[in-house]
Amino acid sequence: MTRSLPARLHRSELAVPASRPAFFAKAAASAADVVFLDLEDAVAPQMKDQARAEAITALNQIDWGAKTLAVRVNGLDTPWALQDIVDVVRQAPRLDLVLLPKAGSAFDVQFVEQILNLIERETGRTKRAGIEVLIETARGVANVEEIAASSDRLEAMIFGVGDYTVEMRTFDPVFGTPSPRYAVLTHGEGTVRERHWNDQWHFAMARIANACRANGLRPIDGPFTDYGDADGYRACAQRAAALGFEGKWAIHPTQISLANEVFSPTPEQLSWALRIREMIDASNRQGNGAVGDGGVLVDMAHLKQANAIADRQALIEQQSQGAA
Repeated sequence: MTRSLPARLHRSELAVPASRPAFFAKAAASAADVVFLDLEDAVAPQMKDQARAEAITALNQIDWGAKTLAVRVNGLDTPWALQDIVDVVRQAPRLDLVLLPKAGSAFDVQFVEQILNLIERETGRTKRAGIEVLIETARGVANVEEIAASSDRLEAMIFGVGDYTVEMRTFDPVFGTPSPRYAVLTHGEGTVRERHWNDQWHFAMARIANACRANGLRPIDGPFTDYGDADGYRACAQRAAALGFEGKWAIHPTQISLANEVFSPTPEQLSWALRIREMIDASNRQGNGAVGDGGVLVDMAHLKQANAIADRQALIEQQSQGAA
């Protein structure tokens, strides 16, 4: 599927409980690319209605600058979901994305899509509301390809490692961190046996990343709840980036700069991209599509990679200027 989605920078997505208005201005002033106001897990049941009202007020009254703004609504299996979607989208024209938790099938996304269609027809809303979904159930991972292709409003898929950990019954107490139990011992008798850790969530993450790239979506990694472990967060983000993800949640403000760092091109990557573009351009002028570079073949695939790096840097600079 070929999609023409809004060009959004999505290196960091900051979670903000909608029941905590004191956090809103700080979130707006932060360096997060995306902020979502949470009506779901961060809000107690008796506070749902008040939190929804607080979110609408914040969306309308706070200067959010160039940030992308989302609201995580309650799940479609709860009594609050419909009113969350209808009230926020009707009353907050600044909203960019509806964040749907626990997406388990294409129908879930299409149901939300139809609600958005009806609201926009009813209200004449000029900004088209997009959708991002959390893949955080076994059913969601099993159906991730059909979910990714479900709607042209869908922009991003997030790996919700917290609820996925619960559903898979691994009983890990800290979400997003590696498990020492998921390891193997090297073979050998009478020798020192090394213990090799593995990534217990590789299957789910790789499948989400592939489904997103096949359908023009942004794959985003979810939470790392040990917010006191900066090195662990950075390593987790680097793992996600290596799989093709382009951003990660920040459940604490200290994680924003780490995500922005990992999911931004490095000076070395920018230098490489410039050199590759110059080399391929010179090679093309001579009628060649490939050239050797210190014993390494460089061809048009490398040019695509270089262009993607340059485009990402341009988007970062564009957003930085918009926030200034």
